[in-house]
Amino acid sequence: MIETIVFDVGETITRDDRYWASWADWLNIPRHTLSALVGAVVAQGKDNAEALRLARPGIDLAAEYAAREAAGRGEYLDESDLYDDVRPALSALRDLGVRVIIAGNQTARAGQLLRELELPADLIAVSGEWGVAKPDPVFFERVIEVAQAAPSATLYVGDHPANDVFPAKASRLRTAHLRRGPWGHLWADADDVVAAADWRVDGLTELVGLVGG
Repeated sequence: MIETIVFDVGETITRDDRYWASWADWLNIPRHTLSALVGAVVAQGKDNAEALRLARPGIDLAAEYAAREAAGRGEYLDESDLYDDVRPALSALRDLGVRVIIAGNQTARAGQLLRELELPADLIAVSGEWGVAKPDPVFFERVIEVAQAAPSATLYVGDHPANDVFPAKASRLRTAHLRRGPWGHLWADADDVVAAADWRVDGLTELVGLVGG
């Protein structure tokens, strides 16, 4: 029985549209160009930050991030950044008595912004606060600590096989691969993803039926 469900953030809870569009605008390059570069590095199995390095060779990402914040063009989230099924699914899961946690690779600022949205979740945690990021096993040790349930009763949901499904499975958690965003679509039917995921879903509301059933 699943007692706790832990959700990734980017392309699971939130859309990445605004994130990449804001970077394209900041670097003064067409949004389509940066989007295509993101797709290219995803297909190569590289970290998506490589897209920014391709767009601006030698870029100091930390310095640019700080400059954006200082210019008032830093991270921002509002209701439009959430996928439509997020609030209904999380609310329904809590109604079933499931502990709902959101935990992903985000900055401390993003964690603050997520909490300001007052999502129906028992806990929101991000790598920038924990000091460790996926796919590091220590991240998933923290997940197990906050889950307040056995690993076999804890389900981790995410779109990225290398950051979500595989390391969560290695940490003895149950896993659900979400066909959403470039990572979720690209590797949805890969043999290793099919083998590692306990469930494969196209939307978060499907989880309600899985748990309730």
